[in-house]
Amino acid sequence: MFEQAFKNIDATLREDAGVSSELDYIEQTSWILFLKYLDDLEETKKKEAALAGKNYSNIIEPQFRWEKWAVPKTAKGEIDHQKALTGDDLKEFVDNKLFPYLKKFKQEAESPDTIEYKIGEIFSELKNKIQSGYTLRGILDVVDALHFQTSQEKHELSHLYESKIKKMGNAGRNGGEYYTPRPLIKTIVKVVSPKIGETIYDGAVGSAGFLVEAFEYLKQSKKLSTNDVEILQKKTFYAKEKKSLAYIIGIMNMILHGIEAPNILHTNTLAENIADIQEKDRYDVVLANPPFGGNERKEIQQNFPIKTGETAFLFLQHFIKILKAGGKAGIVIKNTFLSNGDATSLRRHLLETCNLHTVLDLPGGTFTGAGVKTVILFFEKGTPTKKIWYYQLNLERNLGKTKPLNEADLAEFVQLQKTKADSANSWSVNIADIDQSTFDLSVKNPNGGGEAVLRDPKEILEEIRRLDKESEKILLTIGKHL
Repeated sequence: MFEQAFKNIDATLREDAGVSSELDYIEQTSWILFLKYLDDLEETKKKEAALAGKNYSNIIEPQFRWEKWAVPKTAKGEIDHQKALTGDDLKEFVDNKLFPYLKKFKQEAESPDTIEYKIGEIFSELKNKIQSGYTLRGILDVVDALHFQTSQEKHELSHLYESKIKKMGNAGRNGGEYYTPRPLIKTIVKVVSPKIGETIYDGAVGSAGFLVEAFEYLKQSKKLSTNDVEILQKKTFYAKEKKSLAYIIGIMNMILHGIEAPNILHTNTLAENIADIQEKDRYDVVLANPPFGGNERKEIQQNFPIKTGETAFLFLQHFIKILKAGGKAGIVIKNTFLSNGDATSLRRHLLETCNLHTVLDLPGGTFTGAGVKTVILFFEKGTPTKKIWYYQLNLERNLGKTKPLNEADLAEFVQLQKTKADSANSWSVNIADIDQSTFDLSVKNPNGGGEAVLRDPKEILEEIRRLDKESEKILLTIGKHL
C-alpha cells in the first residue's frame, strides 16, 4: 500500500508544471509527509496524555491542523468534499496562510532542538512548488491514507523514503551529496562502533544516512532502557547542513526512522572559525561524507589554520578539531587526499594529532555518478599515528547502478580490520617508513593485488556523454559573459 502510494504521488507530480525533477518530487513530498506525520504525532501524544490522566496542548492551532484544511472528514470518517479545499482556493490557503503561519514557529520556539523549531525552519526554507491546487488535492488524499503511528508503519515508510533518496543519488549530477551507499555507511558504523551515551556528529549531514544507520546500530546493540531511549532521542545525534533541500530531507529521514526532533542545524559548518570550538562543543564520534568537490572562498578559508580551497580538506580540519580526546571518526574522502601536494600539511596534522589506524580504499563506481575514487579514513584523536592498516577493496565486477556495492563485498574488510591482519588485500605501513617531507599515504598494495577491473564500454560512453553535456553548459555560460 505504501509503495503504491509513493508511486501515485510521483505520477501526479509529473503532471504538474511546477515540479520537474527527482529533487522536486522528494522536496514536495517531504513537506506534505511532514505535516501528516505531525498530525499523527499530536494524536498519539493526546492519547498518551489521556491515558495518564493529563491534558495535551496541541502545537498547531485548530484551523491549520491536517483534519481541518488538508482532508476534513464527515462523522463517518469519509472525506468531506463540501469542506475540502481544492483548486485555487487550496493553493491560496497553502501559499498565503499555512506556510506563513508555520514559518513563525522558528522565532517562537524555545530552542533549536524542539519540534516547534524544526517546523519553523523547514517552512522557512522551502515553498510550495505545486502550481495546480487540483494536483495538490490529489496528493493530500493519497498521503492521508498513510499513517505514522505504529513502528511497522514508520519502518516501511522510512525504507520507501530511503529508496527515494537513493534515486536522487543515482540520478547523477550532485545526487551523491544526498546519498552515500547504505552498505558502506553500515560498514563504517560497525568499524567505528559507537556506544550508547556517546555523542555522534555529522557536519555535512546531507540526507542523514550516517546518523540513521548509527541509530539503527545502537538500537540493536542492547536491550534499551527508558533512559537509553531518552538519550538516543535527545542527547546522541547532532548535525549541520548548509543546503536547504538536504536539510529538509535529513530531518524527514531521521523523523521517519524514529527521532522525533532531530538536532540538525541549518548552517554552513565551514563558516565557523575552528579556533572558537571549545571543549563543550566537541563530540565522541564523527561520521561523515563531506562534499567531494567545491572550492571555498577566501573568507571561509580564513576560519582554518591550514589554508586550502578544497571543501573536503576544510571539513577534515573541522572534524579533527571538533572530536573529543579519545574520540573516533570514520570519514569518506577523495583518494587524492592521500598524495595531493596541497594536502601535505593536513596529512601531517592528522598523523600527529590522531591515530589514523585504518584506510579503506574503495573501487571506482562506489558512488554512482560522482566520477571519483574514494577512501575511508578511520582515526582516533589524541595519540599520533605509528602504523596504518590498509585494505584495498578488489571486486570481480564493475560497480554501477545495476551492480551496486553490497555488505557482502565489505565482509572480509570488517573481519580483518578487527585484528589488522595481512592478506592479499590488506597490509600495514609504519609511519617511520613514509617520506617525512610529503607524508604521502598513497595506497600501494605490496602483495601485487588490486589489478583494475576494466570498465564496461557502456559505462564509459555514458560518462563521456555526461561530461560532454557539462562542457557544453560551461561553454554556454562563458559565451554569455563574452
